[in-house]
Amino acid sequence: MKNNSFFLFGPRGTGKTSFIQQNFSQENAFWFNFLDDELYQRLSRHPHLFEQMILQNSGEKKWVVCDEIQRIPGLLNYVHKLIEEKKIKFALTGSSARKLKRGGANLLAGRAFLNHMHPLSASELGEDFRLDDVFRWGSLPTLYSLQSDQEKREYLRAYVSTYLRQEIKEEQIVRQIDPFLRFLEVAAQQNAKILNASKIGRDSLCDSKAVLRYFEILQDTLMGFYLEPFHTSVRKIQSAKAKFYFFDLGVKRALEGSLDTLVTPGTYAFGEAFEHFIILECVRLRDYARSDDRFYYLRTKDDVEIDLLIQRSPRELWAVEIKSSDRVDPVDISKREKLVKDLKVKRFIVVSRETRARREGSADILPWAQFLDELYPRDS
Repeated sequence: MKNNSFFLFGPRGTGKTSFIQQNFSQENAFWFNFLDDELYQRLSRHPHLFEQMILQNSGEKKWVVCDEIQRIPGLLNYVHKLIEEKKIKFALTGSSARKLKRGGANLLAGRAFLNHMHPLSASELGEDFRLDDVFRWGSLPTLYSLQSDQEKREYLRAYVSTYLRQEIKEEQIVRQIDPFLRFLEVAAQQNAKILNASKIGRDSLCDSKAVLRYFEILQDTLMGFYLEPFHTSVRKIQSAKAKFYFFDLGVKRALEGSLDTLVTPGTYAFGEAFEHFIILECVRLRDYARSDDRFYYLRTKDDVEIDLLIQRSPRELWAVEIKSSDRVDPVDISKREKLVKDLKVKRFIVVSRETRARREGSADILPWAQFLDELYPRDS
């Protein structure tokens, strides 16, 4: 990153600011923190001062840090100019792409590399990783400095409150907050399920158009992402129903109000959490590996489902079934073998909590950590 200007996008609390502070000191970079209300108000009213402040204060410093740049998207025009004319390098962080997209912001046409930051992955946590803890609390970095369950519970509740206040209410993204609050709880309950806007609307007392708009807000504010259904036709992929996954298991549980509930092995909730965890790990590791892999799911008219299809290249497709059990049932494999054969996949993998890799029919049954290491080796 130190050779080129860059964007660093990620949800609040994932460690963007800490990362920047560790790599850019006050001595070698000129800083703007747009969460500072006084600075935000001043540059919102008089954006031309941004360029003046940099030229007057940067001196010999080669870097300018702009934390939460999405709050004033128009400043990116000045960033573009200063990169071109003054060869100044910018480190730009953001926790929302919404204002940038809506305002037609100048994203610098490749002059700044794009990077993503997520909650901690299992490999980053290393010896601190505990599957049951991640299922219950998620993996936002701050949680690992907290000692008690009560502290973790209050942190996640405060996180949701801060998101609603700073990202939604203060930015006036929705006119009325109460319908959006009801939607959030229902959307969290429907995590990883095929979206049914009409049903979610009925349960949250919103119309289906509002539901679709609210999901768009969640995606734009980096609170989650879509997993599209697989089809060989790009047009049909875009028009069919997707699933939505929240970016962190703990935040999802805070939104649905289930932080007090334990996630017990063998339960339906445990299976859901395990699938959510594996999908999140794949997304995080793909981004960090700078891979172009594309992720989908598939459900046939006969309700045979493959949890994850990984398009590794135009001619290489992996089929991944996610099972939370510590012993995979051969029936689960046989139900999918014809579908997998028809898809002409290169690998059919069942990810599980089994402790040793083995072969069953056409499937490789892998411990979940081994699967992730094979998918995105740590030295890649």
